Amino acid sequence: MATTSARLLSLLSLLQARRDWPGGLLAERLDVSPRTVRRDVDRLRELGYPISAFKGPDGGYRLDAGAQLPPLLFDDDQAVAIAVALQVAALSGADIQEGAARALNTMRQVMPSRLRHRIDALRVTAVGQPTTGPDSPVDPTVLTAIGAVVHAHEVLRFDYASTSAATHATPRRVEPHHLVTWKGLWYLVAWDLDRDDWRTFRCDRVSPRTPTGPRFTPRQPPMGDVATYVTGRFRGSTDSSAWPCVGEVILDLPASVVAAYTRDGLVEELGPDRCRLVQGSWSWVGLAAALGRFDADIEVISPVELKAAFAGLARRYADAAGNTKPGAWRLYPPAPGSVV
Repeated sequence: MATTSARLLSLLSLLQARRDWPGGLLAERLDVSPRTVRRDVDRLRELGYPISAFKGPDGGYRLDAGAQLPPLLFDDDQAVAIAVALQVAALSGADIQEGAARALNTMRQVMPSRLRHRIDALRVTAVGQPTTGPDSPVDPTVLTAIGAVVHAHEVLRFDYASTSAATHATPRRVEPHHLVTWKGLWYLVAWDLDRDDWRTFRCDRVSPRTPTGPRFTPRQPPMGDVATYVTGRFRGSTDSSAWPCVGEVILDLPASVVAAYTRDGLVEELGPDRCRLVQGSWSWVGLAAALGRFDADIEVISPVELKAAFAGLARRYADAAGNTKPGAWRLYPPAPGSVV
């Protein structure tokens, strides 16, 4: 059982977290008897905290508004959550990156060494504007375990499911280098010791093994830095963060309409209902299909590969519309650098 002082701090932290706490639930969370909760509430009242009781079937306690609280208290999960949130704040769209970095530094200075070490170990590289919430959230214990070996430069052994539906996990052995967020998902960038190459792993499919391996000297990230590397991987490029296929078209749509549905394309207004769009993709067929979602006439300016992709898609769509047997064809092979 925790000491009285530690228990009082835990009780105070719980009372801050929600308005009303049933007495039985507080006793369960603190692993003490309801009688001990009543005594601890009385001790906090003696220290000047305005805690009122409410009656009823779920009678309990609440911390009244205006209480003068002690310095903020964080448990392990809260410390990890705050450290992650502040490090990915740069992707929020607001110019708060510097303020978030200072806030993280201020917070770690007032924390006990145990939590400070956990925050220091969990360093995150945020890349790519997040979309909606992740469909596959990551267990925080997995993130902290990966963050710890990245910080310590220790070889990580883990089982990896290559897809969400995979029933068999493959053992992997890597030199972990960076934790990265990309559009709401978490990835580990690492040097694969068995494949002798850089790899990117989905953290929600990683099951770390213990013990960890020996320490290693970190390698220089490919493409100069991890953000450029990850951006290039997801865009199908092996040597830069730029899209490997970039085309230019004219759309019979207002520029404001096109810009609203184009995250990283360049839109130029040519008239009230006409605009120029420069857009990139991982393949020419992928780019043609993406441009086709605009319900408007399209004029291809360049290059010829994009025109060929439109012609190929037109034949494929015509086959589908006519319910004829489609021809087996492929304009271009898949782009290299797909994520494992």
